[in-house]
Amino acid sequence: MSSALATALPLQDIQLPPAPGWWPPAPGWWLLLTLILLAALLALAYWRRGRYRRAALRQLARLQARAAAGSELAALSRLLRQAALRSFPTSACAGLQGEAWLAFLDQSLPRRWRERGFRGGIGRCLALGPYQPGAALSAVERQELYALCRRWLRTLPAVPRRGAGRRRP
Repeated sequence: MSSALATALPLQDIQLPPAPGWWPPAPGWWLLLTLILLAALLALAYWRRGRYRRAALRQLARLQARAAAGSELAALSRLLRQAALRSFPTSACAGLQGEAWLAFLDQSLPRRWRERGFRGGIGRCLALGPYQPGAALSAVERQELYALCRRWLRTLPAVPRRGAGRRRP
């Protein structure tokens, strides 16, 4: 009886619906795309923030590798001054020299490093060293000075302060 009933009913095979199209994507994909773009923009902004500081640190590494004894202190002083002019308002650091320059450098260091900083430590040679053509440092003093300069460059603000590096008309 069941075979007679099966032949009497006009049954067809199961028909599957067509596969969904790839466009437009589901809302979850839009959210994922938005999050990826946002993460990429944040990463780019973070990378660009410290660009000038990384450039100064690379230049310091080149100076240390080059090790030209005669002009080394002048080059270090010039590098620190350029970084300071980029990071702080021109009126705060452009005209400083000697003891006032060292005090400014110390002031922008964290408190725990100020005692052996520029005024009280090896950084003192940056006050007069650039103007003395035969000024030379021992290997230990040289390493300490470069470590101090590297520490100072790393503590600079990631984003230059408003008005930094601009000249007044």
